[in-house]
Amino acid sequence: MNQENIAQIIDGKLIASKVRDEIKVEVAALIDADKDTPHLVAIIVGDDPASQTYVASKERAAKSVGITSSIYKYPSDITEEELLNTIDFLNKDDDVTGFIVQLPLPAHINVDKVIDSIDPGKDVDGFHPVNVGKMALGQPSYISATPAGVMELLNRYKIETEGKHCVVLGRSNIVGSPMSILMSRKSKPGNSTVTICHSKTKDMGSITRQADILICAIGQPNFVNADMVKDGAVVIDVGMHRIPADNEKGYIITGDVNFDQVIEKASFITPVPGGVGPMTIAMLLKNTLLAYKNANNS
Repeated sequence: MNQENIAQIIDGKLIASKVRDEIKVEVAALIDADKDTPHLVAIIVGDDPASQTYVASKERAAKSVGITSSIYKYPSDITEEELLNTIDFLNKDDDVTGFIVQLPLPAHINVDKVIDSIDPGKDVDGFHPVNVGKMALGQPSYISATPAGVMELLNRYKIETEGKHCVVLGRSNIVGSPMSILMSRKSKPGNSTVTICHSKTKDMGSITRQADILICAIGQPNFVNADMVKDGAVVIDVGMHRIPADNEKGYIITGDVNFDQVIEKASFITPVPGGVGPMTIAMLLKNTLLAYKNANNS
């Protein structure tokens, strides 16, 4: 391995820690002024282990910066009406700054109906159509945490995006689509020329090899190999997969990118874990603080 060609690691843990520290300072100032602190609520339905772990991480992170955190847990057989009633209650509760409904939900619950029922002013996940629309128009909004985290990493590492060709792999409403909009907006970071690739894209490698910035959210482990990456490209890996392995945990965690191959071609690369993942929770907390400021007109 030629050390001269090794990409610089984009340290999501480090940047997430800095974001949390900045939030902590602002929340401490509220406490010093005898003001109420932001309150983040998470609703979780069922016993999906990954969801439970994720929500617990959000709760710990919130408390670490002084944000009040509550979890509403419901069995998987909760009716849609019961869940919507809970959301209505939280919408009207002035003590709740913002809340999230952890996905996925059981099959008998209409996810779109649930998201539509959230007050856009408390939608700190940034999934409500009002917030998505405002984001697309470049208006102030709550931007979903993972795309917001990617933008924060690009900004803090001073990665030039203006005029660059950005290729986004994946078109989900949670990552791929908002990512493509954010990168094309007239902003900094942003001002890129954006191409979206997905499962129906033909000869994907011929497109990814044109990318100055390659954002991978296609949901397939180790999908992107060195042959798909241009020399010197910035590679952002949003994927996270548990692969069975013969070790103590019984698995390893990997992303959408074959890290060991691509690190020798890229100029910057996010690792998995430790790249985009930590930023997601940090940006959720940032959205919660923003919702608090908006609610209090500060």
